Amino acid sequence: MHELSMANSIIETVLNEAKKRNAKSVLEVNLVVGKFAMLGTEQLRYCYGLLVKGTPLEKSKLRIEGEEGRVRCEACNFEGPIHLEQEPEYHIMYPTLQCPKCGGTVEMVGGRNCFIKSVKLRA
Repeated sequence: MHELSMANSIIETVLNEAKKRNAKSVLEVNLVVGKFAMLGTEQLRYCYGLLVKGTPLEKSKLRIEGEEGRVRCEACNFEGPIHLEQEPEYHIMYPTLQCPKCGGTVEMVGGRNCFIKSVKLRA
């Protein structure tokens, strides 16, 4: 389960930072999770809740902010949201790696990350 290892990494990072700052407990952890990070936010919350038991993060609030995908085109310098194609027959939408401006190939530059944005500590 990818979310379990991610939650564990987040908790270890926060615990290390809290220790450096001599904090007694952690009140809040704010994450940014990209839409294309391949992480289920509900699963991440669940794993976080299991792993914080008995730690200084036990009563902390986990806040998750979503990050939309962004692409950049080398051909025309477009930078913006990922273009989504609709497949009406199957009732799905899927991202394309085609520039909406010139049709060239784009590189994903946002929306794949998961990072700790901020942490609130209690001294």
